[in-house]
Amino acid sequence: MSASAAKVGRKEQNSNHDGADETSEKEQQEAIEHIDEVQNEIDRLNEQASEEILKVEQKYNKLRQPFFQKRSELIAKIPNFWVTTFVNHPQVSALLGEEDEEALHYLTRVEVTEFEDIKSGYRIDFYFDENFYFENKILSKEFHLNESGDPSSKSTEIKWKAGKDLTKRTGQTQNKAGKKRQHEEPESFFTWFTDHSDAGADELGEVIKDDIWPNPLQYYLDDGEDD
Repeated sequence: MSASAAKVGRKEQNSNHDGADETSEKEQQEAIEHIDEVQNEIDRLNEQASEEILKVEQKYNKLRQPFFQKRSELIAKIPNFWVTTFVNHPQVSALLGEEDEEALHYLTRVEVTEFEDIKSGYRIDFYFDENFYFENKILSKEFHLNESGDPSSKSTEIKWKAGKDLTKRTGQTQNKAGKKRQHEEPESFFTWFTDHSDAGADELGEVIKDDIWPNPLQYYLDDGEDD
């Protein structure tokens, strides 16, 4: 083969290669567009599934209410049920000082209420007998998500009796209530009611709602001796 013929052959080969590259790129672009279309369908189904799951959650949340009420009535027959439950829970017990435990001996009932639109938030109510620490019969803390998804919280103002404000006791570490403690003597459990600094990551609220409230009996019966 002459040099000129070989040169022409190489040009044709390069031209064919370039054409193949263009075809390959076109096919890839078309594939990407189709993947995007399929992904949109998957996202649409996921959104639909979330809506259906929410409806199911709302339905069964209503169905559970009579059983929660019955459970509360039975728990009321057991002295110190809730303080024992909290003391036996590893995360909550880490937040309790001795005086907190004394105050929680007057705790007679805990209720967790999820709002009608479950995604918008929930409320935790603590019911107390007459005690030496504060005037309130009920202490509540609410957690909200607005339409933009921004979290916030609000709570009952505790009406402490003279000299009994546990949130102002001396010798306490200054960690935020609701966060894990590394110290033996934690900040008062009741500081949690005044801490609204990070409503979207309130560890104590989430533990009570998602771990303790569904089945408090398991913690009441678990004194940690089996560990």
